[in-house]
Amino acid sequence: MPWSTPFDDPIPLPGGRKLRTLQQAADYIMQLSEAEQHEPRWQVAIENLINAAETGGGWLMFARIGMLRALNEERR
Repeated sequence: MPWSTPFDDPIPLPGGRKLRTLQQAADYIMQLSEAEQHEPRWQVAIENLINAAETGGGWLMFARIGMLRALNEERR
């Protein structure tokens, strides 16, 4: 599955922006500090994004969920 694959529903970000594709989600994580990228919540999101890009199928849903969970933990 290409990195340009869109999520079924975009992932909302604070400020109104949305992540629409696997690539946009990966780019978002890459813009975090290195310390943040190594936090468990982001590691799970990264793993799911990679699995979605490599295998497709249900991993796209897991990638979206991983991103949503990581973002929700960030807002707490």
